[in-house]
Amino acid sequence: MSFTQHDPVSPRLTRSELIVPGASIALFEKAARSAADAVFLDLEDAVAPDDKAAARRNVIAALNDVDWGGKTLGVRINGLDTPYMYRDLIDVVEACPRLDLLSIPKVGVPADVYALDMLVTQIEQALQREKRVGFEILIETALGLSNVEAIAQASPRLEAMCFGAGDFAASTRARTTGIGGLHPHYGVLGDKDATGARVYTQTDPWHAAQARVLVACRAYGLRPIDGVYGDFKDTQGFLAAAQRAAALGFDGKWAIHPTQIGPLNEVFSPDAEEVERARRIVDAMAEAARQGKGAVQIDGRLVDLANIRMAQNLLRKAEAIGAGAGTRE
Repeated sequence: MSFTQHDPVSPRLTRSELIVPGASIALFEKAARSAADAVFLDLEDAVAPDDKAAARRNVIAALNDVDWGGKTLGVRINGLDTPYMYRDLIDVVEACPRLDLLSIPKVGVPADVYALDMLVTQIEQALQREKRVGFEILIETALGLSNVEAIAQASPRLEAMCFGAGDFAASTRARTTGIGGLHPHYGVLGDKDATGARVYTQTDPWHAAQARVLVACRAYGLRPIDGVYGDFKDTQGFLAAAQRAAALGFDGKWAIHPTQIGPLNEVFSPDAEEVERARRIVDAMAEAARQGKGAVQIDGRLVDLANIRMAQNLLRKAEAIGAGAGTRE
């Protein structure tokens, strides 16, 4: 390990982050009763320009009046390049002490985060707030991805970065109109087999960008979150996208429909077999340490300190899930 290390941010369970349009008042109570780990009330893409002010009032009332239980509660504000952002931030942060996170879209440079940090800090100081609002930022442009490592270090308020495939595709001129799915022309053609046939296999066009966001998050102690899969009726495609993100190392994924919450909670949770093996690794390494050994064998495989770190990470997540289970219906 390098002598330079960045401690992880305060942990939150964010396997499923449900995005709820700020103009849809009827959905707020349902979101509060859902099994989502986190709920973000949206003032950005899900709200038409003429409805921005009314949606902001709706969101403020909901944050203060709805019983959100133990959920992580956030608001996605409008972007820094819009005339709505400053009022979103000031009105919501000033009026809503329950707020946990601000979701900041289309972050492009570290100064974007710094500017909002300054405003939120001044509000908290003026109101003598002890609770600090955290930031979950969206990396969803070519500029943002090109600066992602610097952005990850831009503010102590930063808790998470989320990769947004939709706006990223628009920013990079990708030839797709879907959000988060595959493209039939993005793939590889295998070599000829004995009969001369070749198999074409689709691959994931978002993998490289996701991996870079993930690495930046893990390097600087942030939570990596995967973004929206737009076709909520494509349950198989959504599940496959979630499984790829979980396998890569993401902590969770955004949900745009209640039917996506359950699959996300399952995909981003370790199963019983994984937990049992992790406990065996930790116990075996503890016994090896008592005997002065640096590695042991389990099921015919060598287990060393790298394995124990992975096992400990998995057990911490399992414990967090268990601790939060009692807060949901």
